[in-house]
Amino acid sequence: MEYGQVKGLLAKKPRASLGFYPTPLYKLERLSSYLGVNLYIKREDFSGQSLFGGNKIRKLEYLIGDAKAQGAEYVFTYGATQSNHAMQTVEACRKEGLKPILYLLAIVDPDETDLKGNLLLDKILGAEVHIIKMEAGETEEEAYERMYRLGKAHIARLEAEGHRCYDVPMGGASIVGTAGFIGGLVELKEQMDQIGVHCDYLFHANGTGGTMAGLAAGKKLIGANMHIVSVDVTCHDAAYKASRVQLGNDTLRWLGAEPVLTEDDLDIDPSYYLPGYEVPSKGGTEAIKLMAEQEGLLLDPVYSGKGFAGLIDYIRSGKVAPGSNVVFLHTGGATALFAEKEILGELY
Repeated sequence: MEYGQVKGLLAKKPRASLGFYPTPLYKLERLSSYLGVNLYIKREDFSGQSLFGGNKIRKLEYLIGDAKAQGAEYVFTYGATQSNHAMQTVEACRKEGLKPILYLLAIVDPDETDLKGNLLLDKILGAEVHIIKMEAGETEEEAYERMYRLGKAHIARLEAEGHRCYDVPMGGASIVGTAGFIGGLVELKEQMDQIGVHCDYLFHANGTGGTMAGLAAGKKLIGANMHIVSVDVTCHDAAYKASRVQLGNDTLRWLGAEPVLTEDDLDIDPSYYLPGYEVPSKGGTEAIKLMAEQEGLLLDPVYSGKGFAGLIDYIRSGKVAPGSNVVFLHTGGATALFAEKEILGELY
């Protein structure tokens, strides 16, 4: 499918104007020399209206557009207490006149008398925030399920009172949100075409999988010949990959395109998330420092630092050949550098 045809399908869907696109793409000259590849960075952290943009803004353009088209008054979403997605959802709601309500799981207990990072921004932006504490003997999965039930019950109460609510899943990983990165992949490919460089590899940090599903669907739609590596920052069950293929295909159907994704189209690498979500890793810490010292750019310890750690290891281990053209998708999240010490780790 031609670029213009994909854009035409996307243009038929409601969309809020939240970001500034195209986001910058440029070569990291010093790191290219240091690592022995041609390394480019796609600055999704520059996408939002504030200093704290990120990859969720692309999704939220369609999610908030859909919420407004449905006449919503409230927007609910979920995440951990330092969730970039939750904070960006609040920003988007404030810009578009919607009321944001967050249900956030305290994987790392915040000091509610001294809020930091995204949780501080949520409060400044005036979101209604419900912090859900882990209970004794409860797994993270069980705690998240309890959090979702609380959110759904809240929605039911508001709607019974006549208030229209719009429910956004964690990470914005729905068919509506995923469409944003079908457009994002087309945008990246056009930029690479403009500078006359073929993208051999695209690396990004992967969590809930909406960005990944959109990138993979966009790649198949336009027939792009690049290898997308999705570096996991959390642990997923055996059904995860198939569910993300279904998400991508459902998004294509929603747009009016053929469902073309298979499990072979997703390359998900879980080797770099340990010791756990929102728990810093040695490789992630080294990656953050390398990017900072070589290029003066900041990554975060939860997502982009671990994603970049994977990219570095692929180069050093020979999985990515010397001289390859590699793009790193900077998903934002540097506010985690101002979060709790347990998240920050040994960066200083």
